[in-house]
Amino acid sequence: MARLHLVAKKRIVGNLIQYMEILNEMRMLFIFLICIIMSRRRLSKMKSYGETSVHRHHIRQLNYHRMIHESDLACIESIRMDRRTFSILSHHLRTVGGLKGTKNMDVEEMVAIFLHIISHDVKNRIMRRQFARSGETVSRQFNVVLNAILCLHELLLKKPEPVLGDSIDSRWKWFKNCLGALDGTYIKVNVLASDRPRYRTRKNEIATNVLGVVSPDMQFIYLLSGWKGSAADSRVLRDAISRTNGFKVPQGYYYLCDAGYPNGEGFLTPYRGQRYHLNDWTLPPNTPQEFFNMKHSSARNVIERAFGLLKGRWAILRGRSYYPVKIQCRIILACCLLHNLIRREMPVDPLEHAILEDNDSDNEDEDMNSDFYTHIETSNAWTTWRDNLAREMFEKWLGNRHS
Repeated sequence: MARLHLVAKKRIVGNLIQYMEILNEMRMLFIFLICIIMSRRRLSKMKSYGETSVHRHHIRQLNYHRMIHESDLACIESIRMDRRTFSILSHHLRTVGGLKGTKNMDVEEMVAIFLHIISHDVKNRIMRRQFARSGETVSRQFNVVLNAILCLHELLLKKPEPVLGDSIDSRWKWFKNCLGALDGTYIKVNVLASDRPRYRTRKNEIATNVLGVVSPDMQFIYLLSGWKGSAADSRVLRDAISRTNGFKVPQGYYYLCDAGYPNGEGFLTPYRGQRYHLNDWTLPPNTPQEFFNMKHSSARNVIERAFGLLKGRWAILRGRSYYPVKIQCRIILACCLLHNLIRREMPVDPLEHAILEDNDSDNEDEDMNSDFYTHIETSNAWTTWRDNLAREMFEKWLGNRHS
């Protein structure tokens, strides 16, 4: 009985060992199967991510090609400039503005996104879909391109050139040594509720008063934004010329201004109490003052047309701003610089005629600055000079009529 008992024990132990080996093999097989399943899932996710990345890249390339490379008309419609001007801008931003592409985005795409946003006032969420980029990427690259464009101010701001005595331009030939025209305009901004009363204009809009100075060929010479909408135009101009690196008017030269500014040295205004606006001239002028005002209005209208073209081209300047006021003021300057580039590089601008037509239908130390006007005050000498100029212009006009 004892021997049988020992044999039975050995058999039980053997069966148990065999059972444990089977369980161990099954456990290893189970682990192996789990590893296979996890590997397949991982491969599937990698494949899905790869397919998504390829899909996003395809969307970006398709939209970029449609916006920029399809045709000049499509390019102008999308970013307000033709393909050649876009290429020139990208080159300037690389070489002068220091703009560099990233691992996943080249300079051209960065610039195209920026231009499309300011051209159509497109919101971030729409750009995310159009370019298959994250909202953070769109916002970050917008500011990077904005800073690069502002670095082009020395290159793109127009250098003032006086009107010559033998000018053949019928609007400007009367104003020898004139450098251009200036005026203020309102552009809406986003400010804190506590600051809104100071930015509120006469039309009850929250805006900044922007001083613009343009040349006779409608390019911006100087721009100052950031002043409260409640500020008078003359106050903004006084601030501009008093700054160390501000607006400079060389001695012996001047700009045309409207009657909201003082008639002082360097700033020629029309006669008050006389017909002035272009739509007032249904009958010919009868006095030197009226003739002067007519010609002054015709020439000074260049600043109104420049503002109209600026706002018509860049939709971001027309509507309510969602950017902080400091960023919006930087955007305004960038739009003026881009305006100059387009005027310089695109002799034929399909947008210009339509925009201007619509716009017309709506109706330092004293020693260091001795060669410039650093304040604006009316003076008898300047008023006498204006009277003599008006009389000379009128007599010349009468002589030409009777000859």
